[in-house]
Amino acid sequence: MATDIKDTAHAVEAAAVMRLLPARPRLLALGEPTHGEDTLLDLRNELFRQLVEQEGYRTIAIESDCMMGLVVDDYVTSGRGTLDEVMKHGFSHGWGASAANRELVRWMRTYNDDRLPSEALRFAGVDGPLEITGAASPRQALTALHGYLAAGVDAGLFPCTAETLDRLLGTDDRWSNPAAMMDPSQSVGQSAEARELRLLADDLVALLDAQTPHLITATSRDAWDRARLYGRTATGLLRYHFWMADTSPGRMTRLVGLRDQMMADNLLAVVARGPVLVHAHNAHLQRDKSTMRMGGLPLEWWSAGAIVSAHLGEEYAFLATALGTMRHQGVDTPPPDTVEGLLYAIPEGRYLVDAPRLATALSDTRPAPRVSPWYGYSPLDPAHLAGIDGIVFVKDVSEN
Repeated sequence: MATDIKDTAHAVEAAAVMRLLPARPRLLALGEPTHGEDTLLDLRNELFRQLVEQEGYRTIAIESDCMMGLVVDDYVTSGRGTLDEVMKHGFSHGWGASAANRELVRWMRTYNDDRLPSEALRFAGVDGPLEITGAASPRQALTALHGYLAAGVDAGLFPCTAETLDRLLGTDDRWSNPAAMMDPSQSVGQSAEARELRLLADDLVALLDAQTPHLITATSRDAWDRARLYGRTATGLLRYHFWMADTSPGRMTRLVGLRDQMMADNLLAVVARGPVLVHAHNAHLQRDKSTMRMGGLPLEWWSAGAIVSAHLGEEYAFLATALGTMRHQGVDTPPPDTVEGLLYAIPEGRYLVDAPRLATALSDTRPAPRVSPWYGYSPLDPAHLAGIDGIVFVKDVSEN
């Protein structure tokens, strides 16, 4: 069996990835089974460099706040700010502390030196402004959208003034209250002010769409694209806060689904400007339904990858990353009857596996699901092999 699997293994290189696929995908998704490991991020960086140099990719998207990601994009495209400032203010979830993320940003800025804007590399955060303990105020996105429109659209077409938005928004800590994640009564998402803001945000987005020909000419396509991001984020956050205040049994399912829906909308937007490598957790990029338990309840929802795959078809490709050991987190040698255990038997330290061929090779063996002793690592689900285009296997991940 190990010999059969070894025959499906290739070096983790852009050329090998492309040989697995029927055509170059518009969106190539590289998943990871855990967060914060620079070993996996270094691999991502190297693959992105090869995709840029050999396959014409120009954008990398990661699982980080889409609004904060604009700080990174400004730096890599125009040099605005300093690298230290960008790492501090351009990433959510603590990702800015990663040496591998810092190296990615540094390399992209260097690559863009003296290049035409049409050839420049771009960076995108595709997650919503959502941390584990709650959601941000919609203020930044709403006021940025209003400000963009105010600079180029007749005031008589506006549904509200900036002062009205400010009054309805109130203080930002009302929205970001961490207690609201577990206690709907602590959320302002279904207050009279929040309901009015949802209507106004919808009207502002509609005005942006209606004025597209004028706005692209008066500003630029990039500025208009950014305004569309403001609109998606504002409406997405207000929708998320609405469900934070919900008391029905479907509340948490709706919240995790809305997060992935926001990610999917952002991915479809960045793909419109050219081929993209996206890096996020496997659970956000897989074609199968995602599942988890939260507060003792089982949750099931369609991931961003599943949504985008439904839109793009063969122009979406998914590489899932699996690993053998991560001993600093208590993840030891995988059992030999699991997919990871079978892959671990191959001597190479890291390699790319043709997942459909692997699924065929294992069709009569039915590998057991691996059980992780650590909540932060999600093993491969052998039932999902048919929905994966390739598996990047890393034999051992050491502490950063």
